[in-house]
Amino acid sequence: MNSIGWDKIDRQMQQFSSFFITEVKIPEKKTDKIASIIADEIYKIPAKAKEEIVNSISNPIPIQDRVNELIAFQSWMDIAHDSKNPFITRAQVIVQNYVCFVYLGEACFKTVKQYLESGSVAKKCCNFLINNPVRAFRNAIAHSNWKYKDDFSGIIFYARKGHQASEPMVEWQVEEKSLAFWQALSRCTAYTAFLCLK
Repeated sequence: MNSIGWDKIDRQMQQFSSFFITEVKIPEKKTDKIASIIADEIYKIPAKAKEEIVNSISNPIPIQDRVNELIAFQSWMDIAHDSKNPFITRAQVIVQNYVCFVYLGEACFKTVKQYLESGSVAKKCCNFLINNPVRAFRNAIAHSNWKYKDDFSGIIFYARKGHQASEPMVEWQVEEKSLAFWQALSRCTAYTAFLCLK
């Protein structure tokens, strides 16, 4: 990933510029260099704080193993993306949603955000990925409370708005393009964070 450079990831993320502006509240002038900005912000975290992040992320799984898992995941995504088999596509959706929202939420975003400056691009991205509606989606994935829309244009899911078990389950929906943004943002933020920290 380091050999690719941040420019390639920046270009891949530019297609989501409008989502960054409206949903993550990032100024338009910054939306063409998301990975580069996240990398710069993480590099600026003091060394002692970085060590604390790595120790937290690496407990009990070493950060290099997490990076290896993401690289393997990306290889699977490349294979599945070219498949025309609907069963492979459905397996891809399950794997991608688990990795992007359950695995990375716990292994990366919740920890890293604590050490980022308020208002920074990286902190806004982490906050977006661990709060509603993404948080509700993560919970629905983790607890098997989701299904495809009848026309496969998105996903219907059920989750509580808050943290109390006594709250009722609420129906949510995410359209395919929004979900693609959430997934891309998750992968971009995690890859960048892990590579800057390891």
